Amino acid sequence: MRKWVLPAIIFLSANRLCAQQVAPLTVEKIMRDPKWIGTSPDNVFWGPDNQTVYFSWNPDKQLSDSLYYAGVKNNTPRKTAADERSLINARANGNYNADKTLLLYTYQSNVYLQEIKTGKSIQITQTKSRKSDPVFSFGEKQVVYQDGGNLFAWEKATGKTTQLTDFSWPNDNDDPDDNLNAADKFLKAQQLEIMEVVRDEKAKKDASDAFNERYTPKPLRNLGKQGKFQRDIQISPDGRFITYKISTQVKSHTTIVPEFVTASGYTTDIAARDKVGSPQRSFESFVYDRQRDTVLPIKISDLPGIKDQPDYVKDYTKKDTPKVREVIVNGPYWSDKGTHAIVDIRSQDNKDRWIALLDGTTGTLKTINRQRDEAWIAGPGIGWSMGGANLGWIDENTCWFQSEATGYSHLYTANVTNGDVKPITSGNYEVQTAQLSPDKKYFYITTNEVHPGEQQYYRLAVAGGKAEKITTMPGANDVSISPDGKWIAFRYSYSNKPWELYLQPNTPGSKPVQVTNLAQSDEFRSYPWRDPQVITFTARDNQPVYARLYTPDPAKNNGAAVIFVHGAGYLQNAHKWWSSYFREYMFHNLLTDKGYTVLDMDYRGSAGYGRNWRTGIYRHMGGKDLDDEVDGAKYLAEKLQVDARRIGIYGGSYGGFMTLMALFTQPDVFASGAALRSVTDWAHYNHGYTSNILNEPFTDSIAYRRSSPIYFAEGLKGKLLMCHGMVDTNVHFQDIVRLSQRLIELGKNNWELAVYPVEDHGFTTPSSWTDEYKRILLLFESTLLKR
Repeated sequence: MRKWVLPAIIFLSANRLCAQQVAPLTVEKIMRDPKWIGTSPDNVFWGPDNQTVYFSWNPDKQLSDSLYYAGVKNNTPRKTAADERSLINARANGNYNADKTLLLYTYQSNVYLQEIKTGKSIQITQTKSRKSDPVFSFGEKQVVYQDGGNLFAWEKATGKTTQLTDFSWPNDNDDPDDNLNAADKFLKAQQLEIMEVVRDEKAKKDASDAFNERYTPKPLRNLGKQGKFQRDIQISPDGRFITYKISTQVKSHTTIVPEFVTASGYTTDIAARDKVGSPQRSFESFVYDRQRDTVLPIKISDLPGIKDQPDYVKDYTKKDTPKVREVIVNGPYWSDKGTHAIVDIRSQDNKDRWIALLDGTTGTLKTINRQRDEAWIAGPGIGWSMGGANLGWIDENTCWFQSEATGYSHLYTANVTNGDVKPITSGNYEVQTAQLSPDKKYFYITTNEVHPGEQQYYRLAVAGGKAEKITTMPGANDVSISPDGKWIAFRYSYSNKPWELYLQPNTPGSKPVQVTNLAQSDEFRSYPWRDPQVITFTARDNQPVYARLYTPDPAKNNGAAVIFVHGAGYLQNAHKWWSSYFREYMFHNLLTDKGYTVLDMDYRGSAGYGRNWRTGIYRHMGGKDLDDEVDGAKYLAEKLQVDARRIGIYGGSYGGFMTLMALFTQPDVFASGAALRSVTDWAHYNHGYTSNILNEPFTDSIAYRRSSPIYFAEGLKGKLLMCHGMVDTNVHFQDIVRLSQRLIELGKNNWELAVYPVEDHGFTTPSSWTDEYKRILLLFESTLLKR
């Protein structure tokens, strides 16, 4: 045994010597332009040849990224020619025919058709007006595209172009009688009765109109409506049905954000968003049957539960009379041969989602699946109010979609002829991405089944069964599949290793080949970045809370701790891949070097843990989510011997809001906190995000009052630092100004506000990042360390 002692001592001493030689981290160092870290690939996509993968990259540390490419045969990254990039991107955004032998795309305002095998393209249109959304229709014999808000069809065999729709607003003066009052109508009738010349002129005009109507080609049916705006115009694969929706713009009091530092020297106003509860647009959806020349509304009044009221109204004595709720119809999504179409419908209160079969001949719907959530409908693959969900067709009678019916987002199939719904995946994990293979035999899915903080990519038979893992490296694998489904390009990262690009055959057991290797500069590699433990602690309701834990060298442990609160609410940060909060990750390494213990948790409302975790903040932000932070502080004190009197907290955006709630409502738990770009009153935030969680201020005032820090400011005891960008178009500077005035009126003197004149919600200049984090570090050093 003795002969091993000396080498062990030498090894440990060498490690300590290396550690001593590493330059210490400073705020100035880590908050520089991120290019000092290295360069990671991003925005990965495949070319139509199925052999070339493209990605944004900046190995030369230029002002911005350039477009690079690599091939499955030659995987050395090369920069694309500048004059080719717009065409490459245009083709990447194109649409294939069913067997992926042809590609349609728009380039420089015109439509092109490319033959994949030869790579040859032909130009279909040659006009200056902007074209968009070209698709194959009429049994793939014609190409249909949008131009000026209307659909046009180009026939491949003849080259003939035909206009299919007319969405121009009708002229209200086409028939003068439409605008006559009763007195005018009497006078006109009197003229016809008394004046022969008037009767003769009318007879001539009527005869002329009759002749023209008989011999002039019938004009297109006018589908436009005065004051309405059409969108999402689509045509069925056989060319018979055209669907569209129209919206009514509502008058809403929008906000402005003043910009003080400008090139002109004058203050300018930036037009910004409205506030939660502002009137929202309404939508109507229609089907135009070209064969019968009829227009029918899509009938939503018979959807099951369409008049259901949310449960929260029980908290109020005044109840609305049940009525048909406003909805948004997304789609339709047609089967390949056009046999069936499904639509994805969302109620505007976001409590319901219906997947329904659309009958184009009648405009009626047959519900295939209803998803009801008393909180709000969301989750991986489920999309939002304007669409974006994962769904499609396996065959002419079987569609697929995702649902949180079990509490986790999983894959389902439905037979639209008999209504049978079948789960394809199940378990306490999420299917986070899903794509059907080109031959429709497999789903390619990314899940966190291995661990909530890990993302792996699998192949799964469409009938279900055991999924076959294709990626294997621990961390996250962000996959892009080639159009023919034979190859994958994926970005891979780990907790302390930024993203790199890999290529691999799209089959289980195949080996990845690394394409890029510049995500870490030599300077970045010179520091031993920690691989934080991903741990769990038990919350007061016995739920496991996942967190990243940074623990200091025992010899440096100062007994203090900092809790970081990530932003967005619905976001995951206690994971095993390179964080989008990379600056904060480096700052946490700096804090740990100084002896602090750092805890970074996925509190209630975070992503990655299923429906119940996601909706745990419904009607009370700063409730269960803040309880998790308090329980985390308790864990630090009880399990890691942190001094309970010396725990600080900080975060930005939602994390800033949580910091305020922590210091205002739990002042004896947290000694100090830094609230960055914070929401201070949810009634002043945007509609889409806030109404999901808190409903609307005038319908659910209880939720807003108990969730808004401004109502609890009198509870402040510890030292508070607030930082905010003055050009923040997301969480407006007004938020922090209103809270500052409230603190002044309350006579509080243990707070300070740092403002950043040129910064939006996400800071962009290194000097602002540096100033902000120097203040945060000073806050913790001055309040958490023993003197």
